Amino acid sequence: MSKKLIYTGVIGAVLAAACCVTPLLPVTLTAVGLTGLLGVLYKDAVLLPAIGIFILIAGYGLWRQRQQQRQ
Repeated sequence: MSKKLIYTGVIGAVLAAACCVTPLLPVTLTAVGLTGLLGVLYKDAVLLPAIGIFILIAGYGLWRQRQQQRQ
């Protein structure tokens, strides 16, 4: 369970960071057919908290893994 949390956190943070730095989000939304959301969706207001949440998930997974190793 801890490894899944770590992998989810790291992969999610990397994907969210890639969407902040590159135009990956507009390209993805265009491919899916949701281009209309680009004007409404302010990407930094969504992606920056997402990066923080995924980092917290990875940190929680690391903490759980250390707790399991101590026992």
